[in-house]
Amino acid sequence: MKKVKIYSTPTCMYCKMAKDFFDDKGVEYTDVDLSVDVAARDEVVKKTNQMSVPVIEIREEGKDPEYVIGFDQALLSEKLGIK
Repeated sequence: MKKVKIYSTPTCMYCKMAKDFFDDKGVEYTDVDLSVDVAARDEVVKKTNQMSVPVIEIREEGKDPEYVIGFDQALLSEKLGIK
């Protein structure tokens, strides 16, 4: 089973779109608010070299995590195996 974590901010419309997409598709996810979690913000920048949101981390047991930067519905659907 894949675990999804979204690094977001409250004012990001693409973050909201991604979370709405996950909710509509029944995808469980953990939301990390980078506007208040400075350590997570630093961690995400270190992992992805990105300073934009959303950053979506997809983890599958035994594999390295994959990251999707921004809200790309087609790519997320493909990586999560949903329609």
